[in-house]
Amino acid sequence: MTTSEPTTTNSGIPVASDDESLTAGPQGPVALHDFYLIEKLAQFNRERVPERVVHAKGAGAHGELVVTGDVSRYTSAKLFAPGARTASLARFSTVAGEQGSPDTWRDPRGFAVKFYTPDGNYDLVGNNTPVFFIRDAIKFPDFIRSQKRLPGNGLRDHNMQWDFWTLRPESAHQVTWLMGDRGIPKTYRHMNGYGSHTYQWTNAAGERFWVKYHFKTDQGVDFLTQAEADEIAGRDADHHRRDLWDAIERGDFPSWTLYVQIMPVAEAESYRFNPFDLTKIWSHRDYPLTEVGRWTLNRNPANYFVEIEQAAFEPSNLVPGIGFSPDKMLLGRVFAYSDAHRYRIGANYAELPPNRPHAAEVRSYSKEGAMRHGFNAPEVPVYAPNSFGGPHADPNAAGDEGRWSFDPELVRTGYVRHAEDDDFGQAGTLVRDVLDDAQRDRLVGNVIGHVLDGVREPVLSRVFEYWKNVDPQIGKRIEEGVRAATDR
Repeated sequence: MTTSEPTTTNSGIPVASDDESLTAGPQGPVALHDFYLIEKLAQFNRERVPERVVHAKGAGAHGELVVTGDVSRYTSAKLFAPGARTASLARFSTVAGEQGSPDTWRDPRGFAVKFYTPDGNYDLVGNNTPVFFIRDAIKFPDFIRSQKRLPGNGLRDHNMQWDFWTLRPESAHQVTWLMGDRGIPKTYRHMNGYGSHTYQWTNAAGERFWVKYHFKTDQGVDFLTQAEADEIAGRDADHHRRDLWDAIERGDFPSWTLYVQIMPVAEAESYRFNPFDLTKIWSHRDYPLTEVGRWTLNRNPANYFVEIEQAAFEPSNLVPGIGFSPDKMLLGRVFAYSDAHRYRIGANYAELPPNRPHAAEVRSYSKEGAMRHGFNAPEVPVYAPNSFGGPHADPNAAGDEGRWSFDPELVRTGYVRHAEDDDFGQAGTLVRDVLDDAQRDRLVGNVIGHVLDGVREPVLSRVFEYWKNVDPQIGKRIEEGVRAATDR
């Protein structure tokens, strides 16, 4: 028999038994002072943190970005310097589903990356689509609630989804992506990733540029049909999580080539689309892709809960050379993500292993609170400014929190419309000029199947009008398909 070290409590105290509780005789009550029993039960009751409100179901791994291009003329960020190698952590996810939901539901996929840079952690929190359903964060809670479950019966409801989408026509571009082939990627390895938002880069001379991030999968984009996804959902709800883990375990490390689109600040005002509207893309003909580097995932987590479930990605994590933009969704997420982490995993979430910097020293005046374990030396003051050598802010080292011209008058209004801005134009271009006939057929079939699952008047008529605004022929085919199915 193999001998092993004795079991202890969480405080390192040896315990008398792993098998029997302390009782008053063989049939008597359990003693309250059996502290190991109490510890085990209490710990068990608390070993789950609340799941994420969105992006609850996911998978993750560790990796590295190796810079192969030269974008130093556009940004002074050290992780993008020529030849730089930066460790990273990634988490992919579905958006609307809960922890136990199937990986193969039709849904956008989260694409979040944490880079452990010498200037602190840089988080790029995007999706597998370059656009989103809404353009202002004030609409986000309503959008997510419409994609979740009804309050009465606790069931998902397509009528609720389409009610929201058709009342928010800005959603058309994203919904067209969602209902097409890329709405269900074959695996996490076979999808692209996008920063989605517009960000600001600043070079060493202080010149500013607007940028968009594109992670192009080196495995090739591939997808599941609705029938394939439904079959897999019943057979292996963790299909995407399992695939990512297995690929890395066998040494088939997935990789993506990172590109950026770069727009000089002076061109933003006159561009044909508002460049900060999250429901729009920038044409690649107008702003071609510039290669940055190759990003590879090469190590699975040793403990999923510690390294992935407790990972906290937040758009507020910027480093010098990278900044925000007037993107209203981005600016709302700057608050929302860090606030969600404080609720879900505690005020000191940044001290947890996946979230603390790997290549930078923390010099912070944050102190105390639940689960605090890091602290400054007692001679370091707990306030700033001070006269005793404590850290102080350096304006020259600060990230580019957001420097652009704006009207100081407070208003509640949408984006300034640019020459070609409308809600359906880019969705129509996607349908007519990007998709081929087979992809259009699958789009129509996917929408018809989705709508037939519970969408009713008056929402149904708005669905037909919505798609006719995207493309008259596609809208006609969707209406005819739904009418034929319901008139049988």
